[in-house]
Amino acid sequence: MVRGPSLQPVPGTSVRSLSKKRPRSVARQVFVLQVAIVVLLTAGAVLALVLQSRHDVDRQARTRSVAVAQTFAHSLGLRPALATPDPSKILQPVTEATRKAAGVDFIVVMDTHGIRYTHPLPDRIGKRFVGTIEPSLAGHVYTESVKGPLGQEIQAVVPVFASPTADSGEVVALVSAGLTVKNVTGAFERQLPVILGTSAATLALATAGSALISQRLRRQTRGLGPQEMTRMYEHHDAVLHSVREGVLITDGGGRLLLANDEAKRLLRLPPDAEGQHIRQLSGLDRQMADLLLSGRVATDEVHEAGDRLLVINQRPTRPRGRPEGTAVTIRDSTEMQVLSTRAEAARKRLRLLYDAGVGVGTTLDVQQTAQELADVAVPRFADFATVDLAEPVLLGDEPTAIADLRRTGISGIRDDIPLYPLGKVIDFLPSTPQARGLNSGRAELVTDLANAQGWHAQDPPRAQAIINYGVHSLITAPLKARGVVLGVVNFWRAEKPEPFDEEDLSLAEELVARAGVSIDNARRYTREHALAVTLQRSLLPRDLPEQSAVEVAHYYLPAQSGVGGDWFDVIPLPGSRVALVVGDVVGHGLHAAAAMGRLRTAVLNFSSLDLPPDELLARLDDLVQYIDQSVEGGGGEGGLIGATCLYAVYDAVAQRCTVARAGHMPPALVRPDGTVEIPDLPAGAPLGLGGLPFESAELELSEGSQLVLYTDGLIEDRSRDIDEGLALLRSALAHADRRPEETCRAVLAELLPVRPRDDVALLIARTTALPADRIAEWEVPFEPSAVGPMRALAVEKLEEWGLGELAFGTELVLSELITNAIRHGAAPVHVRLLHDRVLTCEVFDGSSSSPRLHYATTTDEGGRGLFLVAQLSRRWGARYTPEGKVIWSEQPLPEPEES
Repeated sequence: MVRGPSLQPVPGTSVRSLSKKRPRSVARQVFVLQVAIVVLLTAGAVLALVLQSRHDVDRQARTRSVAVAQTFAHSLGLRPALATPDPSKILQPVTEATRKAAGVDFIVVMDTHGIRYTHPLPDRIGKRFVGTIEPSLAGHVYTESVKGPLGQEIQAVVPVFASPTADSGEVVALVSAGLTVKNVTGAFERQLPVILGTSAATLALATAGSALISQRLRRQTRGLGPQEMTRMYEHHDAVLHSVREGVLITDGGGRLLLANDEAKRLLRLPPDAEGQHIRQLSGLDRQMADLLLSGRVATDEVHEAGDRLLVINQRPTRPRGRPEGTAVTIRDSTEMQVLSTRAEAARKRLRLLYDAGVGVGTTLDVQQTAQELADVAVPRFADFATVDLAEPVLLGDEPTAIADLRRTGISGIRDDIPLYPLGKVIDFLPSTPQARGLNSGRAELVTDLANAQGWHAQDPPRAQAIINYGVHSLITAPLKARGVVLGVVNFWRAEKPEPFDEEDLSLAEELVARAGVSIDNARRYTREHALAVTLQRSLLPRDLPEQSAVEVAHYYLPAQSGVGGDWFDVIPLPGSRVALVVGDVVGHGLHAAAAMGRLRTAVLNFSSLDLPPDELLARLDDLVQYIDQSVEGGGGEGGLIGATCLYAVYDAVAQRCTVARAGHMPPALVRPDGTVEIPDLPAGAPLGLGGLPFESAELELSEGSQLVLYTDGLIEDRSRDIDEGLALLRSALAHADRRPEETCRAVLAELLPVRPRDDVALLIARTTALPADRIAEWEVPFEPSAVGPMRALAVEKLEEWGLGELAFGTELVLSELITNAIRHGAAPVHVRLLHDRVLTCEVFDGSSSSPRLHYATTTDEGGRGLFLVAQLSRRWGARYTPEGKVIWSEQPLPEPEES
């Protein structure tokens, strides 16, 4: 019997504790009942045996009496003795002898009137017989129990016929034989102890058997009372036959012991199935029968039974420690299968949409995003997918009207499908579903492409080839974002036999809608990136200016996430000098590019003042602070906090480089012998902090040395720290014989990240030296009379250099500059001519007063000197040194043909 879980005993308690009144257990009541029944049965048996014994003794006495009487009545000497005058004399001895031999108590011979001839008591001879003789006189044997001379007697009376061989005829005498009741009762009393002993033994054995049965029943019923047993059975019956789960129990021989209503319904079993062998159940599926007879363990196995799907669980039963059958539960999962199929389809759709959300738009590249959209749809949703975008979208612009589309993404289970290839420009005809979708903004479903005439009209040969390839259905969905149509997405099916349906159409619309946002984000990023790149490229130097102080190679790479604020510059300075600049503004985008443009412009302007590097950085720092304060006061954006800069000035005459940096990475120096070093320069604070001075350092650079300036994006990366990056930089620079372009390529090959997180700027300058024969220097006596001799020396040198055409102008320039130095300056005065790309005239004096261009009136006697210098020179200016100042003037060299 199957017990419900609610009836399982709790450890430490008995099942009877579940009852409030605790009645006698079933086992005890059964024991009492069995003992009572055994006692009653035993008593009845004893009574029956006694009665039967008495009956048997009485019947035996009657039978013996009849037998003895008949035997004596048929004896041969009886009739002759009766014919004698004194029959008693002859018969008395004979009857006594016969009585004793036959074991009866008396044999009486009498005449037909009942007068005795013989009797065990002689005094009773001649007297009338006590008993009934009429039946015997009629020829019948008659037995009876009477009160006779010997007491209560059982006697038989038989007739004696005239002929000894006849069984009828004339009755001539009667013979009576019998036993006294006393003798009969004695025989019964001798049998009574045996009967009682046997009954007592039987009663003892029956009581012991009842006790054993009761004890076993107690164990099996766990001491439950009748009401509890009844309630258990009712619960068991209610649960077993009302649950929506079939239950089967079979024995070890394959016979069905129990089947509830649900099992009979699910397996179509007959009402009398219980008790039959599994193979005899005609309605049972063969596969199911094999499973039930196998006895193996089955867990949630699905079997088909007609139009149903049944989930089977089977376990062997081991009530006595050995397999004796199986217990099987059956659950109808037909509806669940349908629901699970729908749930699985919904799960796959949600998974597809999730994967699309994760896998589409991983980059901000329009073409890559379109290809990701095509890839995510194949093969789970479609066998082939294509993405066609408007041309302006690829450029980052917003399309105003859809005309021609370019195939931007394509994916499929095979590569030989005859669709338009990647990059093909397509103009869809108005009859095609693509054109209708672009105009209406709604997706279209074509379940049978073979009969879609409008689609065939686009390209009949290609359309027929696609049909022959096996493509049978299409979903075309316009790609939209913010109400603007960006393109169209096509989903094709060929291998999947079922065509697209309305549910697939809604899935395609949602999939394309999600992807449209990613593509629009990529488009907008492309536009912003293009604007930022354009701005940045416009702010960076396109072509480096001509100068002869250094040989330069440069490289710039924006970060993967967008343009940033790194920049570099090469600024020619007077006196065969050049300024090398590299800087970095923290951040990316238009703001960083604009900030970089401000700083570069400021550096160009400050360099025109020919300021020392540390002073230039100080003024740049003041400018950044002013900009930041203006932005904070205005409440806008555009601050420059976080900018760094390195400014170096190389003098090709002195072969000396003056360097100052504001929080920037130090440069690398490659000596002509290949030695690479990182000079220990004062770091300085980043621009905009203020309050901290900047310091310069001078480096002696022999001709052929390489000065390497870079930003931190070159040496910093996720996979390495700065020290490792600097070590790689040293290794890449350890070749002094290479030209700057070759060195630049080697550094980039060694250090450039695959996907740089920050901008990379690299500037490599190999130093040169102005030949000594192109330098002329004179000390000028501090007196006005020294001007003439200096003009003569200068003209002579110009003639030596082949620059005689510049002699007149040079004389005037030197005359004015030397005169001003002697008149307004202080000793010592020094003159230097440099023959480089231009002719530079420099006049040194010990005064720090700054000259100023003055426009003299017609009545002024002086003030026209610097005006003449400005008119005769391409440019002129002044710079300050620790010893004083230098007034310089540059004149262009004559063309080679003219010279």
